[in-house]
Amino acid sequence: MATHSTRGFDADVVLIGGGIMSATLGAMLVERRPDLRIVLLERADALATESSGPWNNAGTGHTGFCELNYMPDPTDGAKPIAMAEQFGRTRAWWDGLVAAGRLDGGFLHATPHLDVVFGERDMTYLRQRYETLRTHPAFAAMAYTENPETIRQWAPQVMEGRGPDSMWGRMAATRHPGGTDVDFGALTRGLTTIITGAGGEVRFGHEVTRLRRTLAGWTLRGRGPHGRFEIRARRVFVGAGGMALRLLQSARVPEVRGYAVLPVGAAFLRCSDPDVARRLDGKVYGQAAIGAPPMSVPHLDRRYVDGADHLMFGPYATFSTKLLKRGSLVDFFTTLRLGNLHVIAAAMAQNLSLVRYLITELAAGKRKKFAQLQRYYPDADPAQWELIAAGQRAQLVTPDRRRVGVLQQGTELVTAADGTIAGLLGASPGASTAVPIMQDLLARWGFGEDQEGVAASGLVANAASTDAGTSPSAPGEGSIAV
Repeated sequence: MATHSTRGFDADVVLIGGGIMSATLGAMLVERRPDLRIVLLERADALATESSGPWNNAGTGHTGFCELNYMPDPTDGAKPIAMAEQFGRTRAWWDGLVAAGRLDGGFLHATPHLDVVFGERDMTYLRQRYETLRTHPAFAAMAYTENPETIRQWAPQVMEGRGPDSMWGRMAATRHPGGTDVDFGALTRGLTTIITGAGGEVRFGHEVTRLRRTLAGWTLRGRGPHGRFEIRARRVFVGAGGMALRLLQSARVPEVRGYAVLPVGAAFLRCSDPDVARRLDGKVYGQAAIGAPPMSVPHLDRRYVDGADHLMFGPYATFSTKLLKRGSLVDFFTTLRLGNLHVIAAAMAQNLSLVRYLITELAAGKRKKFAQLQRYYPDADPAQWELIAAGQRAQLVTPDRRRVGVLQQGTELVTAADGTIAGLLGASPGASTAVPIMQDLLARWGFGEDQEGVAASGLVANAASTDAGTSPSAPGEGSIAV
């Protein structure tokens, strides 16, 4: 393969943001084009300090095994099945890198995924969901029970201290043994090592503030450790989490015209007593309360971080106008434009339950928060738990011809018409579907592999795109809902 010239450019590809998305794209570029010069710019002094950090997310490998919010209609399994397939492709790529000795597999742990619900209404829902999904191969190993003793075997803490006359009434549960717990921070660092091992650069303390299109690429300007900097690139990927929209707006990418974001924060209760944590083998998800938004689904998670066992429970909603955990209170206001104010207003008017939920959560005291944990762990000892701040999310709002503005629950890859700049907007489950997202982007950039190359490398499960299609709310063909 001929060496690609960077004459007139400082980099072939600049990755903005040191999280899982930029790291995945950079490592995949190295696999396909090791001759490219890749530069990753991160505003912090370390990788994965925002959403990819292990305490800024629940560490769930999102497969649809337990996420009830992916399937509000228990007879329609399309989204969980799609999630299982997309995570399967992501997992296959990780496994290939580990098998090749290029990535340390310590970021990934087998962790069963469970659902536990209470009362006849939710029991009926869970039973129907199980019957719908169990015929698909990805869900064939899932088991269902209404037997308290079986639930006790699956998740002892859920049943301890729960008498026959429990205020929560009858229960049902499902369990899938094929779930995972993922330390996305460790994974980010491992993938970035692949980039630097091929000659790529990581520049910490570099915050991009302006992007300007040139005749052949982009000029990026910003603040660095030693003052202002400028870098010229052929292509740019904006993987800056909550700040991605503002940077794409700065770049005057027409495909994000009318887009907006709403900041939503979260907190978790964490127990780091290893004797307590080791007794729960799994992640236990529940059903959101009636009227609560899908993002409020409660879950009790077994976590493996830095070689130690922990339990986490949440999320508890928080509010700030920051778009990053280490951001500024003015961040949200910098994304407002005349073209997206009505879009935000319409989305909020259609999601008043979200507003009520946020107000209720913000008003809840420590006792109420702990009572929510005790629904899933009745014998939890308050002295063993601490409240920690998780990552800040920027919930995506997109324009819509019929509804004016729509609050999106997933992630969306946006590419400019000329393909020279792309960015990822939105929140969960992006990290778990990183490989299909980046395969789609690489195909758009002309860096896709043919099938013989895929088979020979053994590092990509499937080179075909898994896009659900162009989002009906997107203003242009550059927007793909993931």
